[in-house]
Amino acid sequence: MMFEVVLKMQKEKKYIIQGSIFLVLFLIIYFMVDYLNMSYIDMAAEFGVYLVVVNIFLNIVMALLSTLMMNFSTAMVELRSGSGNGSNLGFMSILFGILTYGCTSCVIAFFGAIGINLIVIALPLAGLPYKFISLFLIFVGMYFIYREIKLGTCKVTYK
Repeated sequence: MMFEVVLKMQKEKKYIIQGSIFLVLFLIIYFMVDYLNMSYIDMAAEFGVYLVVVNIFLNIVMALLSTLMMNFSTAMVELRSGSGNGSNLGFMSILFGILTYGCTSCVIAFFGAIGINLIVIALPLAGLPYKFISLFLIFVGMYFIYREIKLGTCKVTYK
């Protein structure tokens, strides 16, 4: 029942505008992270065009899912007056991407500043496995939000 209400809310002007803004922001972030790792021209030259196509496709899928997760979280906050456990996993996915795709010296310095010592090696396939881990984190977040919406009850009646 509550999930249907959340889906209906997504058609409202507020959620369409919010979703459009989130989608653009997530696309910018994901494409910027890719660019900081390796340009698409270099990626195509070193690994082939297929990897560029897969990366662009994954960026779009992750941006759409992250946008949907943020809109669902907003609707859940509006209905229940509290956010869910899964709402931060989209942000964690982006943070994970920035830390793993970022320049090696920046990542080493960041982890060194918080007391973690590690040896960083070149990421295989321009970081594609790490992008799959980010996608998995987004799916986990979507599952938690869906579960909380599905099992939750509305404190406020919605027209």
